[in-house]
Order: sequence, then structure tokens, then C-alpha cells
Amino acid sequence: MLRRLVFVALLLGACTLHAQTPAEAAANEGIWQGYDGEWRYVSRLLISMAEAIPADKYGWRPEPGVRSVSEVLMHIAQSNYYLLSVTGPKMPPELASNDVEKKIVSKPEVVAYLRRSLEAVKTARAQLKPGDLQRKVKIYGEPVNVDGMYLRIICHDNEHMGQLIAYARMNGIVPPWSAGVVLPK
Repeated sequence: MLRRLVFVALLLGACTLHAQTPAEAAANEGIWQGYDGEWRYVSRLLISMAEAIPADKYGWRPEPGVRSVSEVLMHIAQSNYYLLSVTGPKMPPELASNDVEKKIVSKPEVVAYLRRSLEAVKTARAQLKPGDLQRKVKIYGEPVNVDGMYLRIICHDNEHMGQLIAYARMNGIVPPWSAGVVLPK
């Protein structure tokens, strides 16, 4: 009987060791769940980072000539729409200019554009039929398939997520998921 109790205790202890905290589970929701899961994941991280950086740091840049926090976030939003437009959906006209990153700089506006761009990608992808992913489109004169464009969008967003993490840490800001904050779904 004692052996069984020890065995059960060890088994329960092992299960406890592998359990995730609620913050870890929320931060990891979507990882390894295909494109849609990865998209939800990077979208949540980008929004949480954009919200965690104080408004007075949106003009901060690591050095002259390098994008500021707000410029990076607007670059992500504008690029999401541009790359998506290659597959069919139209880009919002107010984001078509080359200097939009320098014009839209307030935290509320930047976060709103970021949110809308992430939702636009999610919505457009959800409307695709399986065969649509192999449809050919052109970007910079090169033929690519729609699936490749969506892959480029997610890679681009993750690339700039790394940049934002570096910016935040340089300003003493811990990314919310590293601080154990449960991210919204």
C-alpha cells in the first residue's frame, strides 16, 4: 500500500512539474497550431507590446535615422495592409503614402491601426478556400502564391516583434509575457 501511495505521489508530482502557469498557457496559445494559431499568437504579442510601451516612449528611437517605436508599429500596420493587398483586399487609402509612419504617431491612433491591420489579415485569410492559397499573384514583378504572401506577412511581423522587444528592453520595459502577464485572447 505504501508503495502505491509513493507511486501516486511521484506521478502527481511529475504532472505538476509539467503544468504551465496560466500566464504561460495564455502566452503560448496558438503556437504550433498552424498559420491561424501562429497569427493569433503574434497578433496578441504585438498588441500587448504596443500597449505596454508608454505613450511618452512612442517617439523614442535608438539613434537618429532609425525608426521610432511609433514608426515601427505603423510600419507593421502599413506593411500588413500592403502585403495583404497583393492577394486582393484593398489597402486603406490613408495608408498608401510613404510618409504615413511619420504622420500617425499618437499611441491611440497607432494601436488602433495596428489592431485593424492584424484583424484585416485574420479576416481575409479566414475567407480563403484551400485552392486560393496556390493562386499566383505578383509582387515587385515576381510571381508568388497567396500562401507565400501570408507567410511573408507573419514573418515580417515576427521580425519587427524582435525589434520592439529590443526597443522595450532598452527603455527598461519588460515584455508583458516575460513579466507573467496573462495576455488577452
